[in-house]
Amino acid sequence: MTRTRRLSLAVATATVAALALAACSAGGSSTGSDGTVTDGKLTIATGQPAYSPWVEDDDPQSGKGFESAVAYAVAKEMGYAKGDVVWKRSTFDSAIAPGPKDWDLNVQQFSIDAKRKKAVDMSTPYYTTTQAVVTTSGSKAAKDTTVAALKGDTIGVASGSTSISSVKDVLGVTPQVFNSNDDAVLALKSGQIDAIVTDLPTAFYMAAAQLDDGTVSAQFPEDGSGDQFGFVLPKGSALTSKVDKALEALESDGTLADLQTKWLSSETNAPVLK
Repeated sequence: MTRTRRLSLAVATATVAALALAACSAGGSSTGSDGTVTDGKLTIATGQPAYSPWVEDDDPQSGKGFESAVAYAVAKEMGYAKGDVVWKRSTFDSAIAPGPKDWDLNVQQFSIDAKRKKAVDMSTPYYTTTQAVVTTSGSKAAKDTTVAALKGDTIGVASGSTSISSVKDVLGVTPQVFNSNDDAVLALKSGQIDAIVTDLPTAFYMAAAQLDDGTVSAQFPEDGSGDQFGFVLPKGSALTSKVDKALEALESDGTLADLQTKWLSSETNAPVLK
């Protein structure tokens, strides 16, 4: 083979590789005719471990837990049977980083924001966070699940949080303000306060990881001001519009509201305040 021919072959090979890389970067790593990474399958990723109430028993395949149930509902709306859904695991940070992915959708409480949308696609929201009441089983606030009952409790909140205005507006009381959520947790443990008000995802974390006998006893009515959670998809994914369309249908027919009530209220014994 002549030097000129070898050089031409090398240039051609490099060009093909560059085009393949560009296509992969632009539209994720899809190889299937339906725009998925595996033809005929919908590959969904979540964290490891994945925690309740988002995924029950760290088993997303079960369909139990709010995000697992929503993922299967979206898949069904897109035309995929439960057996066609493949689960993978990923870290939170790698999911929102630029570059090709080995999954089609990723779900692990990703707040929708403009900065993330520069690196990945994000769906329309499937959930808007609410405020919630965190307490301990031995606190006087443990069984207070109405506005009237909570008015008599000493409530703590973190400085600078939206929880301050929520407590004032909904409960009609002025909370004790702490420098951080961690300080509020210490105050609850020591009996300085009866309960903490924070956003629902943080409340579940506090109850499970920071308090030995923690419980999310109630949640505030949704007011639309919380963070919005969406699915993450590879940048330029052909599936983004399909996921949005599926979520629109699930919102319209009440499925998302029903799943929210089931997994974030009924199953967790955290009723909406009345």
